[in-house]
Amino acid sequence: MLASLEARYPGLAFAWPRPGVLEITFRGEKLNAMPPALHRALARVWRDLEAVEEVRAVLLRGEGGVFSAGGSFGLIEEMRASHEALLRVFWEARDLVLGPLNFPRPVVAAVEKVAVGAGLALALAADIAVAGKGARLLDGHLRLGVAAGDHAVLLWPLLVGMAKAKYHLLLNEPLTGEEAERLGLVALAVEDEKVYEKALEVAERLAQGPKEALSHTKHALNHWFRSFLPHFELSLALEFLGFSGKELEEGLKALKEKRLPEFP
Repeated sequence: MLASLEARYPGLAFAWPRPGVLEITFRGEKLNAMPPALHRALARVWRDLEAVEEVRAVLLRGEGGVFSAGGSFGLIEEMRASHEALLRVFWEARDLVLGPLNFPRPVVAAVEKVAVGAGLALALAADIAVAGKGARLLDGHLRLGVAAGDHAVLLWPLLVGMAKAKYHLLLNEPLTGEEAERLGLVALAVEDEKVYEKALEVAERLAQGPKEALSHTKHALNHWFRSFLPHFELSLALEFLGFSGKELEEGLKALKEKRLPEFP
C-alpha cells in the first residue's frame, strides 16, 4: 500500500513509525520549498488516505529536519505563465488546507526550522502543530506582493484573534515557535531537537484513542473553520488575482535578490 502511494505521489515518503501512525515525510527543494508536483501531492493525498483503515493518526514532517518554506519559485513562475496552471494551483491551494481539516483522523505536524506560506498553511491546518521554539513561522504573502490568502484569513483570526492576526499578516511579521505557542497559533513549542520526538508521542497517543469518537470530535470542532469558508475562498481568490500584478514582480525580484521589496 505504501509503495503504491509513493508511486502516485512523488515527493512523499510513507512509513509506520508506530502502530496506527502513518508518517508522511515530504521532500522539496531548498528548505523543502514545494515544486508543482509536491504541492499537488500534498493537496490530493488526503482523499486516498481516507480509504486506508489502518491509519488512526497522521504525522506530517519535512525531510532533513525542516518543515517547508512554501511554494517554490518554479511553482509561481508556472502560475504566471499559464492560466490553466493558475486555476489548477488555486484548487490545490484550497485542498492543501481543507484536506487535513476534513480528513477524518487526527493530523499532527512536526514544525521544524521554518514554516512559510503554503508550508505554514499545511502546518496550521493540522489538528495539532508541534513547533520548535526557535522555528521561524511566517505567512509571507504580503512580502511577495499578493494578498494573504490560502489559510491566513481562515485560520489566524480564530487561532490568535483579529488584532494579532492583522499585526502579523499586514506587517508580514514573523514569529518564533515559542511566540506562536504563547499566542495560540500552534499547540506546543518544544526544544528544537525534540520536535519530532514530541510530535510522534502525540500522534501515538491519538492513534491509541477511540477512533470514532476522535473523528467525530474533530469533525465537530472543525465546523468553526467551515463556518468561515466564504472568507477563505474570497481571500484565496484575491491572492491569486495578485499573481498577475506588478507588485508580485517586485516581490519575486526582491526574494531572489535577498533584499527587502520596494513596492511602487
